[in-house]
Amino acid sequence: MADDVSSSMDPPEPDSYDWSGIVEGLERYLRLRSIPVGMKLFETEAEMEQVERLRRPQASHTFDQIVAQARWMRWTVGITNADLAAEQCGAVLGLRPQDQWWRSGERMAGVWYETKDDAAAHQAALDVVPHGRYEAVAVSPLALGRLDPPDICLIYATPGQMIILINGLQFSGYRKYNFTCVGETACGDSWGRALTTGQPAVSIPCYAERSFGGVADDELLMAIPPRFLPKAVEGLARLHKNGLRYPIPTLGIQSDPSGILARSYGGKF
Repeated sequence: MADDVSSSMDPPEPDSYDWSGIVEGLERYLRLRSIPVGMKLFETEAEMEQVERLRRPQASHTFDQIVAQARWMRWTVGITNADLAAEQCGAVLGLRPQDQWWRSGERMAGVWYETKDDAAAHQAALDVVPHGRYEAVAVSPLALGRLDPPDICLIYATPGQMIILINGLQFSGYRKYNFTCVGETACGDSWGRALTTGQPAVSIPCYAERSFGGVADDELLMAIPPRFLPKAVEGLARLHKNGLRYPIPTLGIQSDPSGILARSYGGKF
């Protein structure tokens, strides 16, 4: 992200969102395999329970599974920390304390990291929502508009789709984006980072996201505050008009690219 903080270059929060139009644009220009979903934190469980047609899990889950239920089953699902099977999920979302036991990361030593010091360094590197304000979170298909607006939106995409999406964000009001990789617990790189910085965040989904959340081997994840989406769709439309489209056509590794370059850049490249 650009300096990891909101800036005057960020798009403003609109008065309202055309969720179906935004999703139609993302699917039209990116040909997404699965639907974009929204995520919203709630200060109380009772507030979350007011969300239309909310489902509550009947067994313990990881939050990766909850997101996948919205993404693939088109459910609107809400949870508190008590519904989560893993302490790591609740801590990233700020639903449980990031206490000394959690910060030590000792349960990960010898599993994901060689030493306790390595494990503690990993925990310290995570972007997490501070504990104390929120006690519930819900996810829902973005087009339904039930979390209006969500705090962040989640878009799963192949690398080719993801770079076109980033190009759409950069078309007007260019800025360089920097993304992080903590390794395991990559939700800290995506929803944790987007929630805490207010900026788009791209991650390489981790082992747990792929094992529990069904994320495909060739998928990346962008967590993005909703105010960026109208700008992204507009940028995608402008790129499409310029012939820069997904799927990206392959010219061939031994072909002369001069004609393609001339059409795109007017012979000035």
